[in-house]
Amino acid sequence: MKIKFYINFIILSLSILCCKFNQKTYLLYDDYKNLRSGPLASDFGARTEYHYFSEASPKGNWAVSSYRYNVPIAWFIRKINNKKYIFHNAINTDNFWHPIIICGNEYWNNYSINNSLIPLVKHKQIGIVFYYQNDRQYYFFGIINDSAILKLVNHEKSFHVQNEKILAKKLFHYKINDTINLSISIKNSIIKAKIFGGPEFIIEDSTYKRGKAGFLSDGITAFGPIEIFTSKNQKKIIEDKIEEIAEIEKNLQLKNTQMVLWKKIKTNNYGTGRNIRFGYLNNDTVLDILLGQVINHGPKDRNSELSCLTAIDVEGNILWQTGKPDPWKNILTSDVAFQIHDINNDSKNEVIYCMNQELVIAESETGKIIKKISTPLSPENSSKEYNIYKHILGDCIFFCNVSGKEYDSDILIKDRYSHFWVYNNKLQLLWDRSCKTGHYPFAYDIDNDKKDEILIGYSLFDDNGNKLWSNDSIIEDHADGVAIVKLNDNEDPKIICSASDEGMIIMSLNGKILKHHYIGHVQNPAIANFRDDLPGLEIVTVNFWGNQGIINLYDSKGNIYYTFEPNQYGSMCLPLNWTGKTEEYFILNASVEEGGIYNGWGRKVLIFPDDGHPDMCYSVANFTGDCRDEIVVWNNSEIWIYTQSDNPKQGKLYNPVRNKLYNSSNYQASVSLP
Repeated sequence: MKIKFYINFIILSLSILCCKFNQKTYLLYDDYKNLRSGPLASDFGARTEYHYFSEASPKGNWAVSSYRYNVPIAWFIRKINNKKYIFHNAINTDNFWHPIIICGNEYWNNYSINNSLIPLVKHKQIGIVFYYQNDRQYYFFGIINDSAILKLVNHEKSFHVQNEKILAKKLFHYKINDTINLSISIKNSIIKAKIFGGPEFIIEDSTYKRGKAGFLSDGITAFGPIEIFTSKNQKKIIEDKIEEIAEIEKNLQLKNTQMVLWKKIKTNNYGTGRNIRFGYLNNDTVLDILLGQVINHGPKDRNSELSCLTAIDVEGNILWQTGKPDPWKNILTSDVAFQIHDINNDSKNEVIYCMNQELVIAESETGKIIKKISTPLSPENSSKEYNIYKHILGDCIFFCNVSGKEYDSDILIKDRYSHFWVYNNKLQLLWDRSCKTGHYPFAYDIDNDKKDEILIGYSLFDDNGNKLWSNDSIIEDHADGVAIVKLNDNEDPKIICSASDEGMIIMSLNGKILKHHYIGHVQNPAIANFRDDLPGLEIVTVNFWGNQGIINLYDSKGNIYYTFEPNQYGSMCLPLNWTGKTEEYFILNASVEEGGIYNGWGRKVLIFPDDGHPDMCYSVANFTGDCRDEIVVWNNSEIWIYTQSDNPKQGKLYNPVRNKLYNSSNYQASVSLP
């Protein structure tokens, strides 16, 4: 009897210990009481493509992961019957992206979710995303058209055709304004999902092994409090993993040379957004700065041009100014046409720009106009939405060599999307063409005749303007950034295209598509040696419209080797030669908490000082000391320049060959060659 008693006691004790060990432990419980009623994010539209705004950062536990120009951010905190809800207040008519709001950590796994939602439409999918990798790769459980559905989403099969796998689906009748309770539990590869009073699914899938969670809504929906929980033991495993990664990054940061402030410049009423150029304006040995303010004639942000140019040195002295400065004209979501370049090869720079429907060459020291002409007439068959004036305003300026001189003496200007013109340095028109221009061209002497071929959009032109080939008819969206680069020493150069909604495309020199990654709206490619352990050069890109903030890293064959989503903003992803060693970094943005500098493994290796610096814009250039880069950060009222704490550094330093400063653009493909 005693033996039986002790056995039962031991079993009961072990059961209690086991239950205690595996009791429900919250990763997150949020009833939104600490969030103020109102929007969960500010709608900055295209401005966060290459600007950082803290107002767009997460609120509480929540970050708006995806939005698009046709469905602006519509996530709110609303109080209904004295309870707070996360409320989505818009209808998404697209089917290739979805409004998503997320919480949690990428290392969460083996967790459960409970949530209730109230649909206010029936014909749109609404529900929970889990094991979220990014807003193009996740599991979804929810409802649409009297059905419960569990599915896997993994990018696209083709242009705007989502690659999704239905894991389970059943009829489930519900009404508008019903409260629907959902429950999800994931243990290793087993996914259990049920609707209380409705279908229950148990499936096995191991495509995604961990990830964040959140809400997806293509319609108008109220989401009630959410609880995400796991066992006490599993929470400890998750916390240990997060701490391990943080420790790795902390050690990388401690080993790196730190930033020190070199210059601080007040820009007063002539400050601007990401619309500055670096070059030798007063022809000394220190780079100067040219700031361009912008006027948008509309509609919206279209038909933009310079309203004021201000030339300064690094001490903040104004060298000259043309136009009227206005501190409210600091917003831009496009390029405008201005550069610094020695256009006549006399060892003195000029400033070349478009303003008031004129193409102007001016002295860089004084701003005095040397020569000017009217910009081209707006083409008759062009969109009046983008060409509202008699003459084009000038979307950008690019310098190349189609005349066969020893330097880039020729000027390419374009309208927004359809036409471009090539002039010599005397402002005589050489030729003009139309194509799907994209945002910014690239020049490369492919046939070794000492004259450039011009890659613009998905078309290649020779130095006489003959179209060698074009993929305009087979690639739907415009090109956001293009380059011609030799990724491997033993191979021909490749054409790199970040192709907006068409994803990432790599082509041969004759236009044959070699790789086509349907990975969303890809922008701002940067090509450099980011990893010594991989052959050749690597590529980094960032996504924007409909899938903001996804960063992909590619090897020299064009294969994606790492994907991560550090936040929900765009970036220039500019290569940074910080250490003087052969591996370069790239910059995300200048925010202390949400930005930083990353290596080719996707690790944050350097953070910005918490010193009150401006963080809206950034760029890199070699201003002082050795050949390594300085980092320039600014907003509309001041510019700060950081250098390394050990500058100048002795010994042999890596000094990559970059895009010329006179071909700067918010849409450049940044190339950094050994």
